[in-house]
Amino acid sequence: MHFLSEELENYVAFHSQVEPELLAKLNRETHQKILQPRMLSGHFQGRVLSILSKIISPKNILEVGTYTGYATLCLAEGLAENGTIDTIDNNEELVDFQRKYFDQSTWKNQIVQHLGNALEIIPTLNKKFDLVFIDADKENYINYFQMIVPMMIKGGIILSDNVLWSGKILGEVKPNDKSTKILLEYNKLVNEDERVETVLLPIRDGLTVTRVK
Repeated sequence: MHFLSEELENYVAFHSQVEPELLAKLNRETHQKILQPRMLSGHFQGRVLSILSKIISPKNILEVGTYTGYATLCLAEGLAENGTIDTIDNNEELVDFQRKYFDQSTWKNQIVQHLGNALEIIPTLNKKFDLVFIDADKENYINYFQMIVPMMIKGGIILSDNVLWSGKILGEVKPNDKSTKILLEYNKLVNEDERVETVLLPIRDGLTVTRVK
């Protein structure tokens, strides 16, 4: 579902910061070689992630769902000096693809890859996070959120992707559609949880910005 016309989307992208050359290359190769390239954050959303990270200047970033590493590199652009980004994915086949691009970046020594179940890995990370990006299996969004909030610094930001779910959150939910059901619960939770304050931005497939009080 397109929430804006293609013409408006093109205008928005054209009047936003240019996609860096390394990310453009990653974008092209993802579309050429990797299944479900729609999962890529892409130019416009990538620039949104980049500028939010630069505003925050985080020391520690957590990303749940690496895919091919596009968003990882966008978030890394705002890292504080000596900061790190821990990124988690369970797809072993993408690890080398991600690393190839990470190693070409300025932040190659600051990006820590984790392979496996995020719900098992997150509790082992002995850090307080300034910035978190959740973009993994929708059925665990609530579990990720509940696990991550206590690990955030005061004023830390949690970004959650795909919260509009191609507009499915507005329609009748099919009995077997667990992802949409969980996203509806998640959107309600992050808006009502007294530990945080939230705004839902209609960017691409929906991006929630949640600030921990």
